[in-house]
Amino acid sequence: MPSSCLLVGLLAAWLPLTAQQEGTPAPEPTDPVAQYNRGRQYLNGDAVPQDDARAAGWFRQAAAQGNPEAQRTLGALYLEGRGVPQDYVQAFKWSLLAAAQGDAPAQFNLAGLYLMGLGVTRDAEEALRWYRRAAEQGDAEAQSLLAALDPEAEAGPVDDTGAGVSLRQAAEQGNPRAQYKLGLAYATGQGVPQDFTAAAEWYRRAAEQGDRTALYDLGVLYREGLGVPQDYDQAVKWFRQAAEQGYAHAQLNLGLAYQQGLGVPQDYDQAVKWFRQAAGQGTAGAQSSLGLMYASGRGLPQDFTEAGKWWRKAAEQGFAMAQYNLGTAYFNGQGVPQDHAEAAKWYRRAAEQGYSAAQYSLGTMYALGQGVLEDAVQAYLWFSLAADAGDADAARERHLLVLEMTPEQKAGAERLLLERRGTIPQP
Repeated sequence: MPSSCLLVGLLAAWLPLTAQQEGTPAPEPTDPVAQYNRGRQYLNGDAVPQDDARAAGWFRQAAAQGNPEAQRTLGALYLEGRGVPQDYVQAFKWSLLAAAQGDAPAQFNLAGLYLMGLGVTRDAEEALRWYRRAAEQGDAEAQSLLAALDPEAEAGPVDDTGAGVSLRQAAEQGNPRAQYKLGLAYATGQGVPQDFTAAAEWYRRAAEQGDRTALYDLGVLYREGLGVPQDYDQAVKWFRQAAEQGYAHAQLNLGLAYQQGLGVPQDYDQAVKWFRQAAGQGTAGAQSSLGLMYASGRGLPQDFTEAGKWWRKAAEQGFAMAQYNLGTAYFNGQGVPQDHAEAAKWYRRAAEQGYSAAQYSLGTMYALGQGVLEDAVQAYLWFSLAADAGDADAARERHLLVLEMTPEQKAGAERLLLERRGTIPQP
């Protein structure tokens, strides 16, 4: 199935913004660029309190005036349910408007929506068309994905007369990139029935020729038992070969294997080695894992300051676990100054992504008025969302909270929860 990485960076491709100088508050902007920049301030908590809902309001005003950056960002907010109810149709609408104006990041986002069938009927051909348009403007993510997904993209030299052969012909003639792409087509069900056994076979042919993406994806199939028997030893074998070629995701997964003792003896020193290599390439999962190793003192001396540094790097890329851990560091004052408002900020970002531990923690902060204004309705909302994910502590805290709520608060809390779940229309 298509991976969520096809929609990476939805909120990362903004224009630079200079912070507003302190002093007399500026008048409310009417220019769409100024409105977009005001939304950026609220989204990032730059010289104003961080507020996703107010950010969305400013982006909406700028988007309505045709500003493509605002349209793209508003679409991303709807996709994530950040500051607005999650709504894939709205995400598609605003992404399309921005993409039609030539905004390359929006074109990339729109392609992902088409590929995954979010807010629109799934259409792989439309997805490829928008990836091509973004790639033509130099979007590196689109160029990378296009190389893997586009059956019309050049497979590489096959033989002296091989130009123009089909993807399958190129694969059958031994071209490793074509073999990988054909395996990916089977794994995702793009243009062929989804078939993990066939995917594994084509990945293997490419992997045996050293294709690092095929090495990695074959390792994933063995780890998950998709199309092949589940075999952690085999997973590690293929991850290692890709990792030694510098493939960051393989380095992360090899580090996790050593951390957990899956397919190899548990070895924290080796885990740290591979996490560090992947983290140095900017891989958020590895940065988060390296932070955990510093915090626990496994494989290296315990150092909460270093842990916080790596969690921040991952958190700023939107990695929910790191956002939660950074929030906890601020809550406890470990490696960073104790700051409950900052803790609530990071808990919220993780909670908005559905991270249940952060939802529970944010609910607790609203219930006690720590870092946020005390608000039983908001506490009920976040406890309920965490309870939906199976958090028994959150369910218990919600029960105790209800005993102290007024009928009006209960009614408001229930409506807010239903709106968040998308089970009733917005007023």
